[in-house]
Amino acid sequence: MRRVVRGFWGPRQESAEELAARWSTTLDRFARLLPQTTGTWHTAPASGPAETLRPTEPSLLAALHTAQTTDDWSAANGTSLRLLADTTAPGWKVEIAALAGGTPQFLLQSLVATIVSPDETPDDLPDAELLTAVAESWYPDYGDVSDRAVTSALKKEAGFKIGTPSVGWVAYLSAGRAARTPADALPDSKELPTGGTLLTIAAPGDTATVVKAYQTLRHSGALDPLPHPMTRPTL
Repeated sequence: MRRVVRGFWGPRQESAEELAARWSTTLDRFARLLPQTTGTWHTAPASGPAETLRPTEPSLLAALHTAQTTDDWSAANGTSLRLLADTTAPGWKVEIAALAGGTPQFLLQSLVATIVSPDETPDDLPDAELLTAVAESWYPDYGDVSDRAVTSALKKEAGFKIGTPSVGWVAYLSAGRAARTPADALPDSKELPTGGTLLTIAAPGDTATVVKAYQTLRHSGALDPLPHPMTRPTL
């Protein structure tokens, strides 16, 4: 099965040192939640050779500096870094890519983790905990855990457009978005230290419930896009 764990936010200028700290926290938490990973990662740059790194701030800071100097990098857009995990089990793949630290007015900053597991793997990955790790490491505006089936259902049945806020079977909403959520619409919710809210919406594969939740949240304004040009990281 293939699933994605994602977070998106607007412009937030950050130094390479700040990004390295966020990256280190993310990789440490993912390693504890996904025992199929070894703790060793490899860069996947757009150009130049790949590097092996451990999830320490000095190692990640060096990788970020390399990304800034070797890729077609713009300080305004943010620093792009893509990492692949070493895994101990056949059929597993864990990739995390982020564009962060920039202040573009029309391009969202983001972190996207793609997790591929063998088809016979029990569907009990810690989805809520993985999204919590992203939320508490990066303070996004919104995020979700989903797959291609969810995206397809939202596009066909609810008019979802790529690039706009969405939900999956687990979702995260920043404080401003959570304030627009009807109190009785999604009872399985948990406020995080970020001030935002984690929503457990459905079991994986239950696209009908995800579509219904998306429609409710969009109607309430909780899934409104950030105003363009963007001037802040969250709604």
